[in-house]
Amino acid sequence: MVSARGVLRTEGFLYALDNGAWTAHQQDEDFDVAAFEKALGKLGADADFIVVPDIVAGGMKSLDFSMSWLDRLMTLGGPRLLVAVQDGMTPGHLAGVVSDRVGIFLGGSTEWKLSTLTSWGKFARKKDIYFHVGRVNTSRRIAHCSAWADSFDGSGPSRFYKELSRLDTARRQISWPM
Repeated sequence: MVSARGVLRTEGFLYALDNGAWTAHQQDEDFDVAAFEKALGKLGADADFIVVPDIVAGGMKSLDFSMSWLDRLMTLGGPRLLVAVQDGMTPGHLAGVVSDRVGIFLGGSTEWKLSTLTSWGKFARKKDIYFHVGRVNTSRRIAHCSAWADSFDGSGPSRFYKELSRLDTARRQISWPM
């Protein structure tokens, strides 16, 4: 996962492009449009998916913000787009938005994310859409994602190298639904 608010390099690896909203949220800043547009121009075309701009834990305000970006991003062609679902959203809010090219990124507060992961996973399966879960940094969360998600990410191993072995072992032990 390459963040629009981070160093824009891929080292030749496959990658997804995150919009940088989480970093802005952590630093109590507004969404950095310029950083996202720069990242989009540099890395967007070759990303596995792009996370549509959102507002962390912003509920319907976040969905409105994402929808203001979605049409523009759809016209660019290229990779799959993921709408970040946030606290208070329900699958019904996304029913008319998702498609083979528009999937779901489960964001939001930790408590909300963990309590709704299964319902979002069931919705994604029913609609046959891509489902990604962000901030997965424990063995338990990896196991939970394996039952429902197509992919997940977590920065724990890159920030705390001692976590890499434990989390990679958990990842290797799962049986993906696909």
